Amino acid sequence: MKFGVVVFPGSNCDDDMVYVLKEILKQDVVKLWHKEHTLQNCDFIVLPGGFSYGDYLRSGAIARFSPIMQEVIEFANKGGFVFGVCNGFQILCESHLLPGALLRNTDGKFSCKNVFVRAETDETILTSSLRIGKALKIPIAHGEGRFYADEKTMLNLRQNNQVIFRYCNSEGHIVDDANPNGSLENVAGICNEKRNVFGMMPHPERACDANLGNTDGLGVMKSILNYVEA
Repeated sequence: MKFGVVVFPGSNCDDDMVYVLKEILKQDVVKLWHKEHTLQNCDFIVLPGGFSYGDYLRSGAIARFSPIMQEVIEFANKGGFVFGVCNGFQILCESHLLPGALLRNTDGKFSCKNVFVRAETDETILTSSLRIGKALKIPIAHGEGRFYADEKTMLNLRQNNQVIFRYCNSEGHIVDDANPNGSLENVAGICNEKRNVFGMMPHPERACDANLGNTDGLGVMKSILNYVEA
């Protein structure tokens, strides 16, 4: 499988993602500069975390208009797999590839710490190898991570089983105290109706190396490969 990691001015998690995909998972990976007009025949596109264009206006609002995003949007609309992490999730919402929006954290502060999330479904490429309800320790680093959508959109997300991750405590229970940013219904990640576009605020690529003392994110990344092989 060939992965493409899009790099915007201000991206700072692109090398982390490339490292995990290439060195740990032994996959073919290329970087895609934001001004490019080709996805270089990649099978899977990743929008990494960071501060694209300095997060001016709104996070992801300017990156949405980068030349490469037209290619990404067309790729996704044809069924291609696209995964956005943190700022990448924000860009996907700004591009309307995913519903809802990521607003400023309720406490108004940037939050950088380990949190717990649990998979809500095993019917997506990101969660196919995860046990539903099991708590995973994954780091976050964002100031605008509060997922918001109107009542109709939230209803659709629930009915279509599109919520893929929710913030939880270490025992896997969804409680208010485990919500680090005020996201509606503790939402930490979602997918589109076709289940080929995914976004999550926590950073699984930062929890994939035993040298860092945490490999809980590896299950998310390996799910992609296991799903394809299956």
